[in-house]
Amino acid sequence: MTPIRRRKFLTLGTAGLAALTFPARAQGFAPGLVYAVGQKFDKSFNEGALAGAERFKAATGVPYLEYLPASAAQFEQAVAALLRRGVTDLATIGFYYAAPLAALAPKHPGVRFTIVDAVVEAANVQSVTFKEQEGSFLVGMLAAMASKTGTVGFIGALDIPLIRKFITGFEQGARHARPDCTTVVNFVGTTPAAFNDPTTGAEVAKAQFQRGADVVFAGAGVSNFGIFAAAKDVGRLAIGVDSNQNHLYPGTILTSMLKRVDLAVETAFQAGRASTWTPGLRALGLAEGGVDYALDDNNRPLLTPAMLERVEAARRDIVAGRIRVFDGTGAP
Repeated sequence: MTPIRRRKFLTLGTAGLAALTFPARAQGFAPGLVYAVGQKFDKSFNEGALAGAERFKAATGVPYLEYLPASAAQFEQAVAALLRRGVTDLATIGFYYAAPLAALAPKHPGVRFTIVDAVVEAANVQSVTFKEQEGSFLVGMLAAMASKTGTVGFIGALDIPLIRKFITGFEQGARHARPDCTTVVNFVGTTPAAFNDPTTGAEVAKAQFQRGADVVFAGAGVSNFGIFAAAKDVGRLAIGVDSNQNHLYPGTILTSMLKRVDLAVETAFQAGRASTWTPGLRALGLAEGGVDYALDDNNRPLLTPAMLERVEAARRDIVAGRIRVFDGTGAP
């Protein structure tokens, strides 16, 4: 998306905000959504949030307002625009909103804020995090079992604790399935802009392929598009993230590590509407249906029954506590 088009989208979005009304507003409920910086239809994180909001709207008939910031610096502007239009329950998507939300939330004690992918301690904030390491363990197993070279790769957007959870689980799962498996790790950049850089993503992927990696887990937002294209070009395999990305390159994407942002948004809106919303921390893993791997007609030919049997056995062991999956912080 070019800067000009992005500005147009935001302008139209603002006009759309003014036009909407809330049939549930009289009951003290009006939901809103602030997307992560990037693209609304990113086939990943933001689109997952959108899917949850749309599912809520379809089930209840209650519309929601939305705002796509052009940068993280627009967060306060986004929140102000939505609150002016009466939003009472606001879901915010992205770890980099933690600091500004911590400053803003106490100024609006009557608003119920939900932040996805970060922890904010405030009386009116619910923090939803995911046990990314558990889903990454499963796709790490699949990567190792599918690899012909014994070397798999992980490409993250940038080196932050959140991404390290993916890496740690992926490496642990790969070694669980194949103790001699090697994992190479690289990052697209050093700022949140790395989530929206497909060109560099492709370059990093090519470098990993040259080092022998033949299955690469792409954990880099929109930059994944470049990673997938690079894998397709040289006949290697890639793994998607957040939403089911298998359909983007059938035969190239081994699977996708699902992170149910849609579930987080839908549940927050439903709880707000039912007056059962509570502040505090919610951590979603395999047991809660918060993470998983994707299996559909696009990738089924790449996964043998034996591979799936081993992964499902590992899932049961993780949920039962027989396998401890670490998150990169030194604690399971």
